[in-house]
Amino acid sequence: MKLYNYYRSSASFRVRIALELKGLAYSYVPVHLARGDQRQPDYAAVSADHLVPVLELDDGQRLSQSMAIIEYLDEVHPSPALLPADPMAKSRVRALAQAIACEIHPLNNLRVLKYLVRELKVEEEAKNTWYRHWVRSGLEAFERQLHALAALREQAALAPSVYCWGDSPTLADCCLVPQIFNGQRFDTPLDGLPRTMAAFDACMKLEAFQRAQPSACPDAEA
Repeated sequence: MKLYNYYRSSASFRVRIALELKGLAYSYVPVHLARGDQRQPDYAAVSADHLVPVLELDDGQRLSQSMAIIEYLDEVHPSPALLPADPMAKSRVRALAQAIACEIHPLNNLRVLKYLVRELKVEEEAKNTWYRHWVRSGLEAFERQLHALAALREQAALAPSVYCWGDSPTLADCCLVPQIFNGQRFDTPLDGLPRTMAAFDACMKLEAFQRAQPSACPDAEA
């Protein structure tokens, strides 16, 4: 398999985590978003929407959108599972993942930040304030979700979660860790989020998350 991705792209980071958790080998194909590689003709032939990540399978078929890619991998390579088998638990994990992928990330990806600066003439510090506001607000909502889920687990006599849900990483953790990395890069305050940061810290103790992180990527900039 080939993964077309960018080391700082949180969507790409999600897929790298899933691949590492499942022990799947892949070729790393860098697409430098900050330089505009995604708009070059050769990449346009790979990705119709000019986005990363794209996973190219052994037979040449290509998959786009990180969440769809991860769910495909989970169905084709079911162990270790990134989604619970129980429908209710599966829905809860998807909701956590989408709270990041659909609520936080779209407001703060590179395209939006560049538009704020280039088209709307927003100053750099105002742009960063925008970023920190929406990431912090979203993570506070995520923390409330984790708190509510912890109460549900207690009512059901389930063990407290080590990760976002349960005692093994899920799709939610694949989304959380990249968002925290990007939040840290922009100096977003992360205090007062005990359950969120406990899940992040638990993930970062695992080799799979360490191998997937941006600084471990071949295109990482010093």
